[in-house]
Amino acid sequence: MTVIGSRVEETGTLIRDGGGFALRRDIGGRWKLDMHRVPVDHVEKRVRISGIIVAQGLIDVDTLGPDRPLN
Repeated sequence: MTVIGSRVEETGTLIRDGGGFALRRDIGGRWKLDMHRVPVDHVEKRVRISGIIVAQGLIDVDTLGPDRPLN
């Protein structure tokens, strides 16, 4: 269950979604992403995001970067 205002950190593949972007989640499903910059270097690549759920299915992203495996 997702609660508006909750902080989330997820991994998946960053994809274009209409005029914006979405995260195709590793655990299934997707999040629409509200981002303050355009992450063109990460499109169609594995990423890790963190942010706040601001609406059903929408995350206000504060960090986005490559997903690096834990050693």
